[in-house]
Amino acid sequence: MNIEPPVHRLRPKPRLALTVVLALLPLVLPLMAQAATAATAATAATAATAATPGIPAFAVQNSGGGQTYTLTIQLLALMTAITLLPAALLMMTAFTRIIIVLSILRQAIGAGQSPPNQVLIGLALFLTLFIMSPVIDKVRTDAVMPYMAGTIDTTTALERGVGPLKIFMLEQTRESDIAAFVRMSGGKGFSSPQEVPLTILAPAFVTSELKTSFQIGFLLFIPFVIIDLVVASVLMSMGMMMLSPVLISLPFKLMLFVLVDGWTLVMGSLASSFYH
Repeated sequence: MNIEPPVHRLRPKPRLALTVVLALLPLVLPLMAQAATAATAATAATAATAATPGIPAFAVQNSGGGQTYTLTIQLLALMTAITLLPAALLMMTAFTRIIIVLSILRQAIGAGQSPPNQVLIGLALFLTLFIMSPVIDKVRTDAVMPYMAGTIDTTTALERGVGPLKIFMLEQTRESDIAAFVRMSGGKGFSSPQEVPLTILAPAFVTSELKTSFQIGFLLFIPFVIIDLVVASVLMSMGMMMLSPVLISLPFKLMLFVLVDGWTLVMGSLASSFYH
């Protein structure tokens, strides 16, 4: 005869279950309240976003329907301004004159791509920061720090920040260039230089920088051209017409440039040309 062990069935205990529920209730209620608050905030944010006008960017389709994401006009304008900001800042600083003079100097030496473009651009950027440091300090003191402290609004910060940069540009811009752009715009002139808007001052400043950089480049080119002429004449008198004068004159150009400490002279001349 097989004797099976007795099976003990587990019976639920109502008192134990009720005790567990009452113990977990204080923990569950705050979580439910936070979830309800988050849902309300999300609904309000969705309603505010829907009320804000924008440009449809892309749509997401799924089995339950679709949702369209929009791009606000303010965000689109900010992204466009950030894209154009580096070019605008480079054209409104000392970078234009410096990079053109360095490029002409490299061509005058005739060393090909030495120094390479990356070196010239880096040198021009650091020299630009060195020259523009008084303007940068003025902008930081008058506009950036008060704006970060919350004492002025965005419009006032922009006006104060443009002021030192505008003074720097006016000091480097020829009056004839400003007058030319005033005539092209159909204006009648301004009573003081401070009244010139940036829409006229910026292109006039770039034009003046191009003129000044080409003048400096011409002065830098003359010694190297003289060396080329002398070497070509010597080779011609010796009957070495098949030998390239550029190949022979390059070592003499490099030696002359190093002996006179050319890089220091060029950097010093460029820096002093902005504060003469």
